[in-house]
Amino acid sequence: MTQAPAATKAARRRHDREIVALAVPAFGALVAEPLFVMADSAIVGHLGTAQLAGLAVASSLLMTAVSVFVFLAYATTAAVARRVGAGDLQSAIRQGMDGIWLALLLGAAVIAIVLPTAPALVELFGTSHTAAPYAITYLRISSLGIPAMLVVLAATGVLRGLQDTKTPLYVAVGGFVANGALNAGLVYGAGLGIAGSAWGTVIAQVVMAAVYLFVVVRGARRHGASLRPDAAGIRACAQAGAPLLVRTLSLRAILMIATAVAARLGDADIAAHQIIISLWSLLAFALDAIAIAGQAIIGRYLGADDAQGARDACRRMVQWGIAAGVVLGLLVIVSRPLFIPLFTNDQVVQNVALPALLMVALSQPICGIVFILDGVLMGAGDGPYLAWAMLATLAVFTPVALLVPVFGGGLTALWGAMTLMMTVRMLTLWLRSRSGRWIVTGATR
Repeated sequence: MTQAPAATKAARRRHDREIVALAVPAFGALVAEPLFVMADSAIVGHLGTAQLAGLAVASSLLMTAVSVFVFLAYATTAAVARRVGAGDLQSAIRQGMDGIWLALLLGAAVIAIVLPTAPALVELFGTSHTAAPYAITYLRISSLGIPAMLVVLAATGVLRGLQDTKTPLYVAVGGFVANGALNAGLVYGAGLGIAGSAWGTVIAQVVMAAVYLFVVVRGARRHGASLRPDAAGIRACAQAGAPLLVRTLSLRAILMIATAVAARLGDADIAAHQIIISLWSLLAFALDAIAIAGQAIIGRYLGADDAQGARDACRRMVQWGIAAGVVLGLLVIVSRPLFIPLFTNDQVVQNVALPALLMVALSQPICGIVFILDGVLMGAGDGPYLAWAMLATLAVFTPVALLVPVFGGGLTALWGAMTLMMTVRMLTLWLRSRSGRWIVTGATR
């Protein structure tokens, strides 16, 4: 009777060590990305309002383009982790190389689209005549770094699949430092203005991609994996990523609808919404770090034909997600009066944001479950279900959100709709996890 509880505690401690070892560095790497944008904004902001406005439009377009292809990281993590669990490191790295080649092809395609259409894309955002030239300049130059950015996504997935989240953290920190130094030097030292900021970011991204490629190529040579592009492998990566692309686009649509509804509620509401969404994104990084650990760990267990280990790891990570959600929710409640004044002194905006933030705080345990189960199913390669589940969530959220201004609901009602959206996601993911249909063992799904 005493051995079973002792064995359970030992298993929990083992899972806890794995989660912490992978999640903490992953969180640092995730936070580095928005710091890139913040550094660019701080440097360009001193050039003038028009330049900063141009940067805002261009960076929004770039981040949207790149975020659409985040499946390069997610799908590669799951595929590589499975092969690691099966003990086939050569095949794991070969799979990772296919993902990197796909990233290069997609990056080239994006450049071919963005360069000639940059003026039209900027105009689509309703950019002012004074800011538009700066936005076009930044967008065209920065688009040259998109292949490097996508390679970074794919290579990050490779290393996560290999159970290595420390290297991405080191590369992200180094890239952030290099980006800041290059931008300052090129913008002010060389007098290139906003073009200098764009070139500094491109150079930093290329260097980051080069470091990742060095690490992956070194591993490929060590394990005898081919570096040549393989059409079948690249096609398989694209097919695995397609459902995750649908999932990501559906999620982006939800966020865009929420912003559009907030804009219709009035200036104070959209200003408060911007403050809240920035905090919501930061909280998401903390939960997503655990989800990334889940992708790597679940993929490895399934690749090793250890279905029970995958179930136990899933259960423990959900417990982590709930606990993290409760802690984050309490922090939001306690810090509400201190957090909002950091962004605005407008009392009207503060009054609108305070009750909506309470809704965000209460939803954090739900978010914790959603992020973890999302990561678990990604690690299992259960992309088609994730795509259909997110489309169903979008179908539920859209009419509810659009009715908020019709019935006179304010920002708190909108974030109530966001909480409903996360609740629907939680239910769809929980039902799938309970069914056990995601548990498909072996080196490939």
